[in-house]
Amino acid sequence: MSTDVAEIEAKIRSLTLKDKTELIRTLIAELDGLADPDVERVWLEEAQRRYREVVEGKVQPVPGERVFANLRARLHR
Repeated sequence: MSTDVAEIEAKIRSLTLKDKTELIRTLIAELDGLADPDVERVWLEEAQRRYREVVEGKVQPVPGERVFANLRARLHR
């Protein structure tokens, strides 16, 4: 590890939890890159499509408790 990085790390360790959290969020956002401007529109369209499928009886909704129970069971295999 370079001296610069070690110095930065030491400074980060002295930050408050709130400041560390904000720094992490900022760095992750930078690593993720720019958000696709169409993401919100696409997710809204998907949510509307799924809602229509439920209303029209094409799919049966699954209670959240059962979804999470199934996920826990799959993760513990």
